[in-house]
Amino acid sequence: MKITICGSIAFFDEMLEIKKHLEELGHEVKLPPSEIAGEDGVAIPIKQYYKLRKAEKGDSGWIWDRKEEAMKRHFDKVVWSYAILVLNYTKNDIKNYVGANTFLEMGLAFHHKKKIYLLNEIPEISCKEEILDMKPVVINNDLTKIK
Repeated sequence: MKITICGSIAFFDEMLEIKKHLEELGHEVKLPPSEIAGEDGVAIPIKQYYKLRKAEKGDSGWIWDRKEEAMKRHFDKVVWSYAILVLNYTKNDIKNYVGANTFLEMGLAFHHKKKIYLLNEIPEISCKEEILDMKPVVINNDLTKIK
């Protein structure tokens, strides 16, 4: 199955590990990019970019240009896939965190009639109702449930 992994870039190391396991199970897997072009155009690791983005106080500039590009490229991966797997670990003291970007990716997958898998239970967040409406399959960290 073609699967795109979605989730916060804070979970990028976990994404790499899950990708490896999914490929061992015979799936074809796409992730967010591992690098982003920095301000000078030279590639920087995605986690370095993530830290720079989180520290950015302005609302314009190269940081947001790269964010826009990355979002659009990842949306293309969602459309390419048969299903998405949302890695929803604890972040910012929120158990099973689903952030705004991931929620957008889930909405895109829902609109395109893709299967939506959640690694962990649906979080207690303001958009829980909308996530429930998308009818994701919660796999409770068991990748063999992806079919």
